[in-house]
Amino acid sequence: MKCYSFPFTAMGSSCEIKLYSITQETAYDATRLILNLVNRLEQRYSRYLEQNLLYDINQAAKAGGSISVDEETAALLNYAESCFNNSNGLFDISSGILRKAWDFKSKKLPTNDLVNKLLDRVGWDKVIWQAPKLSFTCQGMELDFGGIVKEYAADQSAVICLQAGIQHGLVNLGGDIRVIGPHPNGTPWSIGIRHPRNKTHHYRQLQISHGGISSSGDYERCIKIGDHYYSHILNPKTGWPVCGLASVTVIADLCLLAGSVSTIAMLKEKAGVEWLEISGLKSLWVDVDGNCGQS
Repeated sequence: MKCYSFPFTAMGSSCEIKLYSITQETAYDATRLILNLVNRLEQRYSRYLEQNLLYDINQAAKAGGSISVDEETAALLNYAESCFNNSNGLFDISSGILRKAWDFKSKKLPTNDLVNKLLDRVGWDKVIWQAPKLSFTCQGMELDFGGIVKEYAADQSAVICLQAGIQHGLVNLGGDIRVIGPHPNGTPWSIGIRHPRNKTHHYRQLQISHGGISSSGDYERCIKIGDHYYSHILNPKTGWPVCGLASVTVIADLCLLAGSVSTIAMLKEKAGVEWLEISGLKSLWVDVDGNCGQS
């Protein structure tokens, strides 16, 4: 059995598929289906594209109107609503509009006035969601599926592989990873966890045979002023970057769950450590002072 590796770029990230298969044809067929899946999801939910499903949703949001959605989108909205409720409103897919204030390439902080104006249009509690109908009670809102679609794609990729009879491999979508099964000899995959303050240093190596792994941190997109990192992870209640944890990595059965738990932990700042312990999931964290921990 041979390992076939397929690097590619999607969803703004460097990605890779590694599959063990007896035949090259089986590995290539599964990879083709995964690439089609990832491309379809990107085409539907990317905020960088116009005339797609997300564009239609946000046109309704802009007008304070309503739109009916398909079953797949409904399932994602159900999950997003569950995350909102379980995080006391911190995980909020309507908060993406705050990026209009935060230009991380400019290296400049926004004004409080601009942030506060955008906050008036943030809040899942301003949305009425009764599948299949999605309604907005406030004009000028936006939804952003960026916090869940990549992880969902990783999990669905694993389903494709298992249906094709592939039981050993992994799918890495820009750091959101779903492990399908260990190497054929039973040894786990070794996943390096990058230190949030040193791009070239992996401070831990995790050994994983099954499940999903996802990391959230303040280092990918940020504004650094002095020694302070202003993260791209924004608190939807204040409009400002979270501060407390520098990075969180979570392992769960599903990549989607790992991703949302790691993000919620970041949003909870210092209280995120307790949140991780309560979750019962395996996790690693580094705070802004350089302290490390695990649960």
